[in-house]
Amino acid sequence: MKCICDRSALQEALSAASGVALARTPKPILQCVRLTADKDSLVLTAYDQEVGLRFRITQVEIDDPGEALVSCDRMHSIVRESNDETLSLETKDDHLHIRGKDSHFQVVGQNVREFPPVPDMEGEASLKMRVGSFRRGIEKTLFAAARESTRYAINGVLCEVNGKKLQLVSTDGRRLAVAAAELDEKPSEDFRAIVPTKALSIFNRLHLDGDEHLSVRIMPNQIIMSAAGVTISSVLVEGNFPKWEEVVPEGGDKTLEISTSEFLSAVKRASLLANVESKGIAMELSGKDMELRSRSAEQGEAQVKMGVNYSGQPVKIGFNPEFLIDALKVCDDTTTMVFKDGSKPGLLKSGPDFQYVVMPVNLS
Repeated sequence: MKCICDRSALQEALSAASGVALARTPKPILQCVRLTADKDSLVLTAYDQEVGLRFRITQVEIDDPGEALVSCDRMHSIVRESNDETLSLETKDDHLHIRGKDSHFQVVGQNVREFPPVPDMEGEASLKMRVGSFRRGIEKTLFAAARESTRYAINGVLCEVNGKKLQLVSTDGRRLAVAAAELDEKPSEDFRAIVPTKALSIFNRLHLDGDEHLSVRIMPNQIIMSAAGVTISSVLVEGNFPKWEEVVPEGGDKTLEISTSEFLSAVKRASLLANVESKGIAMELSGKDMELRSRSAEQGEAQVKMGVNYSGQPVKIGFNPEFLIDALKVCDDTTTMVFKDGSKPGLLKSGPDFQYVVMPVNLS
């Protein structure tokens, strides 16, 4: 293999690959990135046996097609620290030579034939949508998915077709986030899959134009997402996702409408002296006033007051401020919260598709 590659494009591809390649593993081959040069492009491939990435770079000049397999972390560090506009890549024997104007790195490679096969987009796509719409849906749900849980089925985001929308749902047992992405057209059949958080996180870190077309193929145990020369494949999470519709509270008669930025600022300030163990702030609504308070014997007491648009009887309820902050960061300009009483979950809404259920905490 011998080629000249745009350094910034190569760095972007390696940054994405490093999110897939494992830093620690008993299989050193999974710490590597495979480089495949064909007649007009360079494809970087990373795989951890669950999530796979193919990243195609077209800003290259291929002198001699071929392949190489090297440490992803090592190569990423070299390319990231380089000041050159282009870099020369060449394989000789078992080494990959990376050359700039004043630098030469000789990186020990591994046997390309030992790298496991990585799924690619083949056949018809199950769903088609814009990258930006899917990205917004991920941003509004990914943060609420469980990270470590014995209930494996909630360690991912549920994706299911609802008419001409792809509904995304996540929960960690203490909160629930629901959002949607607009589909280009209603699919011929319904789909329901739990997608691992790692695959969605990698997708959201890609620097793709929001207007790019995204093709998604869903199979019984796998999802493949492809857009603008980048393909991400992932096994699906097994298990039964909770019946989330039953969790969304109904019949709330207390409604708060508020500027998202003002609400976010108030929650952040009120949480500064929250008890480390309980991690709770008190929210008290009465008339057109809202008061947020936190108190701890070790830190002291914080109190934030503001005028709001509130309708309903006075209510006092406690929340984990981190859970509120996570949701408010992805809300539109205006946020609505609906309550039933201080012991029932609160329902936060913003925009046409975002719903967020958060359980109250006991502040006693």
